[in-house]
Amino acid sequence: MTKLANVVEATAIRPFQVNVAPEAELADLRRRINATRWPERETVADASQGVQLATTQALARYWADEYDWRKCETKLVALPHFITEIDGLDIHFIHVRSKHENALPLIVTHGWPGSIVEQMKIIDPLTNPTAHGGNPSDAFHLVIPSIPGYGYSGRPSTTGWDSAHIARAWTVLMKRLGYEKFVAQGGDWGAIITEILGAQAPPELMGIHTNMANVIPNEIDKAAFSGAPAPAGLSADEKLAYERLSFVYAKGIGYGFQLGLRPQTMYGIADSPVGLAAYFLDHDARSYELIARVFDGQSEGLTRDDVLDNITITWLTNTGVSGGRLYWENWGASFFNVKGVTAVPVAVSVFPDELYPAPRSWAERAYPKLIHYNKVEKGGHFAAWEQPALFCEEVRAGFRSLRK
Repeated sequence: MTKLANVVEATAIRPFQVNVAPEAELADLRRRINATRWPERETVADASQGVQLATTQALARYWADEYDWRKCETKLVALPHFITEIDGLDIHFIHVRSKHENALPLIVTHGWPGSIVEQMKIIDPLTNPTAHGGNPSDAFHLVIPSIPGYGYSGRPSTTGWDSAHIARAWTVLMKRLGYEKFVAQGGDWGAIITEILGAQAPPELMGIHTNMANVIPNEIDKAAFSGAPAPAGLSADEKLAYERLSFVYAKGIGYGFQLGLRPQTMYGIADSPVGLAAYFLDHDARSYELIARVFDGQSEGLTRDDVLDNITITWLTNTGVSGGRLYWENWGASFFNVKGVTAVPVAVSVFPDELYPAPRSWAERAYPKLIHYNKVEKGGHFAAWEQPALFCEEVRAGFRSLRK
């Protein structure tokens, strides 16, 4: 094969078929769940020591006895999946083109502990808005990639796949798909990647939308990380954001430090389904409350199947450790401070149970081209997953002014 042929093959967009899990692999998963060696219960009446034993055991019972991965698998198989090689790594993505003329190309990025499962509920409403009471003028062509090391994307065998590298790869991907102009959206790591993409400001990027706005001024971020009292002169909204951020730094992101320093040590989440599940549930206090309640018989927001779909895809692809390396690749960089998005229009949606509610004052300072800011009535950190209708309304509103 010639050198040119090698290049063409590497850059080709190749159809990808989601592997149907062998029944023996699902039986092994259930066997491992049932063989879990449980510790004693926590010595407190709340979740201050971590994911509670009762919640984890309820999850395990449902996972082993009632949960059906095939339902999620069937939905995944029905979607159009593709693979393309960028910088030597296979990047997996879902690509759904809208039937509506003048649809806006949009790339949506998930976070940790996440996967493309987080975005499955928003695909049809965004690409086919008329079927959901919307207008054809709000349609999107949708691209949903798996972050390197996650799900069906390749697992990097060398260092260097940090958030800036991923952001550059997303521009390559969108151009390779033939999109001369596009917009981008993200939450969690997806928000960070999207904002760094906004700071890179490639000429093809028309604007970004975030549901975890990185607006914390550097001096405020450092003070919150240190545990200092709120600085004087903050408005009520700014003080609330500061207090919530201080709590996150003090109590909420232990996994971030562990994965940022020693991700390879986490053999337990690669070997134990329950270990993986408990680690994923312990993202932050507010998310844990929203998730734990469904294993106690409540039904608002995420369902038990939602939660286990995301955990199971990670288990079946054995990406618990490789996904966690994203923290190591970005170690030393702040999660929440201003990323320098100055040249690109930005839309911000604030969900009340996010890690911190981004104040409008900080958003206006962080984003000179702020085109949309709205606080919605409910929802948390995993907005697209938990409140897809509200999320889709916000994405449509956020980008509406950029359409011609």
